[in-house]
Order: sequence, then structure tokens, then C-alpha cells
Amino acid sequence: MRRLLATIVTITMIVAIPGTAFSNAASTNSQASIAKSTPKVASTKAKVVNFPGSRPFKLQVPSLYSKSNPAPLIIALHGYTSSGADTEKYLKLGPVADARGILYVAPDGSLDNNGLQFWNATPACCNFYGSKVDDEAYIMSIINSVSKKYSVDQKRIYVVGHSNGGFMSHHMACSDSDRIAAIASFAGATYKDQSMCKPSQPITVLQIWGTADETIAYLGGALVAPYPGAAETIADWAKLDKCSAKPNTSPTKINIESSIPGNETTVSDYFGCANKTTVELWSIAGGHHVPTLASDFATKLVNFLLAHPKA
Repeated sequence: MRRLLATIVTITMIVAIPGTAFSNAASTNSQASIAKSTPKVASTKAKVVNFPGSRPFKLQVPSLYSKSNPAPLIIALHGYTSSGADTEKYLKLGPVADARGILYVAPDGSLDNNGLQFWNATPACCNFYGSKVDDEAYIMSIINSVSKKYSVDQKRIYVVGHSNGGFMSHHMACSDSDRIAAIASFAGATYKDQSMCKPSQPITVLQIWGTADETIAYLGGALVAPYPGAAETIADWAKLDKCSAKPNTSPTKINIESSIPGNETTVSDYFGCANKTTVELWSIAGGHHVPTLASDFATKLVNFLLAHPKA
């Protein structure tokens, strides 16, 4: 029990994106360092539509939306103790989604026993109190509700998540690959027990991870339960997607972390995957749990997603 409580405190201090209320005064330094990584939010002309209900959410409708032209849909999931609004401030997907004609939702998880928002994802993270909340059903209800009211390109539905939200994106890929074209998990792993991941179709997976992540270890570790590291995560997905035996590492690096000089991120991917899917890893050399993102990170991420529709 002491170990579990220590883990909870550690994640509360580090995982949250700026704007989250911290209950522990010792988190002040972590909160300040995270705040430095939050870029200013660019303006957007998109319309925001409220979807009411027991778990309401807000949909950003792009200014160029036309019912006659089905739009992609991106759902962005926050980390433990954070919120959809704070995750948008960090990832800055909203302005890019508007410019590219993408429907966009950044919903909130439910509250745990400490009043902290979380997603009931894989066994590892971050259901510390045994909640029975069905977040998979909630996220699918978002997809279905938006699809009912707006013209959604059913071949371009994507789930993005950071930390606990990254674990949740893997959960969605394992359970709902018939609806989701691709996921992007930022510092969140798949199931350690691969028998729990049973996708009905191949699905594109992008894994982003800092090699110096102090909260969700790049090489794997354990929270509530064990989780695999970055290489194991993409290797597991490569098997599920029937990809080539070994990943290819590009000699050209990209820039993800703006506080690290030069292009620090190595791109490794598997080829020959079923149904034209891709399994790819962006390893941020020296990157921490909440890297200071480069100004074009959201554009890079969205470009990757849109390049991988469902076959």
C-alpha cells in the first residue's frame, strides 16, 4: 500500500499538464518546469459545439467544415490529473485541426477517489482505486455522437494521448481497431500481457517517447501493474499488424524537443504491415515526460495521422 501511494504521489506531481490543481506543495517545482514547456495557443476561427450528457464534451468544428466533405476526427486524451483543456494548451492541436479541416475533441476523464481526472486504460495506468468506469465506451460514444451530427470521414478517425491518455489510446487500438485508423501514444505503453490486446483489424500505431522519461520509463517499468518499454511496445504492434521482422531506423533525425539543440529524435518504423498500416517510434534522445515541444510538433503529428487512413 505504501508503494502504491508513493507511486500515486509521484505521478500526481509529474504527469499533469499545466493548469492542473496540485494538492501537494512538493509539486511546485515540477509544475513550474512543466509550465515552461507550454507554448502559447494560436488563435483559431473554429466553432465550438457543446455535447451535453452525463459526461459532456466539446467539439471543435473547423471553419472550413462542409457537410458534403467528410472531415477527419481526432480525439486527444490527457494525462493523469490533467484535463482536455490543459492538454490542448500543451499539444496545440486545435489550430492545426482547424487549418486542416479536422473535427477535434479533447475530452476529460472521470474523477478518482482523490478527485483527480484519469482514464481507465490498461492495468498499468492509471486506475489506482479500482474504478469500474468504462472509458472505452465513453470514447466510442464521442465518435458515434459526432458521427451522427456531423459528416465524419470514417476512414480517418484518430486517437492521440499523453501519458495516461497514451495508455488509453493503446487500449482503444486493441479494442476498437474496426473504427479507429491510427493512434499516437505519447509516453504511454501498450499492455504488458499481449493476450489482453486483440485488435480485430490492423491499425497504425505511432509511439512517441523520451529516453529520459522520469515517470513512464522508456525501457518499461511498473505502476499499478507492469508496462512494456518503447521498443517492446512497437514490436508487439508489429506482430499484431504482421509487419516486417525488424524495424528500420532512419538516418535522418527530426526535431521534437525544442530545448535540446539540433534534431534529437530518431525515427524507427516497420515496413510491410498488413492493410497498409505502419508501426513507428519517435525516440526523443534526452527527452523527459513533458518535453518542451517544437513549434511544429502538432503539424508533424497531424501529418502522420492524415497520411494513414484506414485501408
